[in-house]
Amino acid sequence: MDEITHASAKTLSRAIREKKVSALEVVNSHLNRIEDVNGKINAVVAVVGDRAVVEAKNADKAISKGEQVGALHGVPMTVKDSHDTEGIISTGGTKGRESYVPKRDSTAVARMRSEGAIILGKTNTPELTLSFETDNLIYGRTNNPYNIECTSGGSSGGAGAIIASGGSPLDLGTDTGGSIRVPASFCGITGLKPTSGRVPRTGHIISHSLGPIDALTTVGPMARYIEDLELVFPLIAGPDWKDPAITPMPIRHPKDVNIPGLRVSYFTDMANLTATDDVVSATKSAVHALRDTGVSVVADMPDTIGDPTGTSLLLADGGSTIRRLLRKWETKEIHEWVDRLAKDREPLHITKYTELLEEIDVFRSNMLRFMKNYDAILCPVRPFPALRHGQSLERDKRDANIYTSCFNLTGWPATVVRAGTSEDELPIGIQIIARPWREDVCLALGSIIESTGGGWKPPNI
Repeated sequence: MDEITHASAKTLSRAIREKKVSALEVVNSHLNRIEDVNGKINAVVAVVGDRAVVEAKNADKAISKGEQVGALHGVPMTVKDSHDTEGIISTGGTKGRESYVPKRDSTAVARMRSEGAIILGKTNTPELTLSFETDNLIYGRTNNPYNIECTSGGSSGGAGAIIASGGSPLDLGTDTGGSIRVPASFCGITGLKPTSGRVPRTGHIISHSLGPIDALTTVGPMARYIEDLELVFPLIAGPDWKDPAITPMPIRHPKDVNIPGLRVSYFTDMANLTATDDVVSATKSAVHALRDTGVSVVADMPDTIGDPTGTSLLLADGGSTIRRLLRKWETKEIHEWVDRLAKDREPLHITKYTELLEEIDVFRSNMLRFMKNYDAILCPVRPFPALRHGQSLERDKRDANIYTSCFNLTGWPATVVRAGTSEDELPIGIQIIARPWREDVCLALGSIIESTGGGWKPPNI
């Protein structure tokens, strides 16, 4: 069982094509694993086992007939509940969609299914994806598989928890302020936030019609192994002729990156926040791993990083965008975390709002000027490992959002990989942020850290 449920999607795909294992066996192994662990972590909120078994049998028939198959043929996956999935309930964590069953898949889901991926079920997310802890009024709270008293992060917290537990090799996350990166870090897996403009948001609950905040949200893969991010990313990227922000930029392969001579800056503290000793140690382990391969890594950081933030842009309208989303889905009963964001508050006067947009442009320019000297930035995802449930709302913990949200403002790609373990045996992830459109660089650097002692380690669950 462990051999299958601990394997990479790439390994499973190859084994299915070569008839070393059947798609049915792979799907059943993961369904059994979900059944074993989900009562403890509450990560998968809608299981479609019967449908997955039928699709697995069909996948095996295609192999036996010698038919041409896709890159994910017979490989199971879960899908964050904020993505539309044809014929499967898709709530986005909000009560107004408690019974909502879409007629078609989101673009990213459809692309993965067209390559042969088989959906096992939907994974939990906070309401409208708007929290760094995963809890909602429909399905409740998701727990961290390394310590169920801790959060799995958010908003792709269900995805992070079930992947770490071996119940799914792949999921589709989304990231508006850190929602791929925080769960990946807290759950000890890997995830890719692509460059803004890479992957269509069509069919996601936070879609592509949100004006000035539109560019904050990206769609990206989550997995246990970086090789699976490399596999999935090219499959979901590129225009769908619906999301107007998507740019048809070339995708480069991480294996073509010339590692020796790359220039990387790193830091552990930001603004008035100080990383824990465990996080500092994990970051320095990653630094040493890169240096050992010929990468030039120096302690340096942009002067203006973290100011302004993505949150300041998201809430500049006084919460009216969030209220419109709630009205769209006729949600009357709202989770307390979203209610705090959606409550009527004084929006910025148009003069102040314009000033904020100008500040963001200056920030982006300053960040680009800094990045001229580097190929990537390495830093923690959070200055601490996974928090106890509810701690994310504490002021000093909320301030730590700048570690991720500033890179939603730049729109740059970022890969998360586990680089260490806390004194309490919790995973510690670090993020590698690359220049725009250079996912190949952050994936290549992440792979080095993964292969030199970092990467996923099974939880005791």
